[in-house]
Amino acid sequence: MLFAQPQYLVLLLLIPVVFLLYGLKRYRRNVRVRKFGDEALTNALMPSYSRSKGWVRVILFSLAFFFLVVGISRPQIGAKLSEHKARGAEVIVVLDVSNSMLAQDYSPNRLERAKLAISRLSDRLQEDRIGLILFAGTSFVQLPITTDYVSAKMFLGNISTESVPVQGTAIGEAITTAIRSFSAQSEKSRAIVVITDGENHEDDPVEAATQAAQMGIKVYTIGVGSAQGQPIPMNGELLKDRDGNIVVTKLDEKTLQDIAQAGGGAYIHAGNEEFGLNPIIDDIRKMEAEEFNSVQFEEYNEQFMYFLGAALFFLILEMLVGERKSRRHLFTREEN
Repeated sequence: MLFAQPQYLVLLLLIPVVFLLYGLKRYRRNVRVRKFGDEALTNALMPSYSRSKGWVRVILFSLAFFFLVVGISRPQIGAKLSEHKARGAEVIVVLDVSNSMLAQDYSPNRLERAKLAISRLSDRLQEDRIGLILFAGTSFVQLPITTDYVSAKMFLGNISTESVPVQGTAIGEAITTAIRSFSAQSEKSRAIVVITDGENHEDDPVEAATQAAQMGIKVYTIGVGSAQGQPIPMNGELLKDRDGNIVVTKLDEKTLQDIAQAGGGAYIHAGNEEFGLNPIIDDIRKMEAEEFNSVQFEEYNEQFMYFLGAALFFLILEMLVGERKSRRHLFTREEN
């Protein structure tokens, strides 16, 4: 079960407060009663007063409040899925999330600027399919190939340099992971877009790009960073090496140019205004569109009405329960 507006669930914390306040009210009442004299004698003077019904009313009110809060949080279950046929290309974005992407030669930093560009990329895609792979010292598929651009944007929000626990820049492995991530339906219109500063690569990315080109997959590279370099802010300080020197991360354009050339694509140096994805998209548009089937999410089934109905039911019960003892009993009756 999902909640469309989960922020309202915090109101459930008020339920224990209701019990606490009522218990405090009962305690203060008992203190006042004891001031009049013997408690047993005082209770005998109030034969119609029920000690238990007060708690019953609190429980019923709390149940009503619980279901009300859950209801306004809009619980949703299941999902409506539909099969959809489309024509387009498959694009896998390979994003560097190593610590060097925290450098601030872009606003606010390299990684956040790259995420914004990918979000805008999903806005420009029509019936193309997109996938997302994250890498640093190793790589993994963050988002399998899909036409669900809404989910793609949701995944972007959770990406950070901690998404991949192993630091480094294994571009070659990331390209190989991307090659394996294309769907079986696609054979011609396939592209890999690598977004990285290209620094400190630990394998042979040119060989991986050559392998991709041999399979008909174009490899594009977008260089993020500056030639003069920038320090890496981490935990409020600048990252230093073992000798205590400030680490400066620089863009390795030569490596990225070689990767793009081997992959039959193009290299673009990302700017603050034009990140570099537009010319790549224009090039992908020239590819032969392929037809593929996909299952698309349409909407969740709303369940809030059932919870609001339950809230109303318990609220009516609470109003019907008084604080006096019932004079009628189920199996006995009063005698005249």
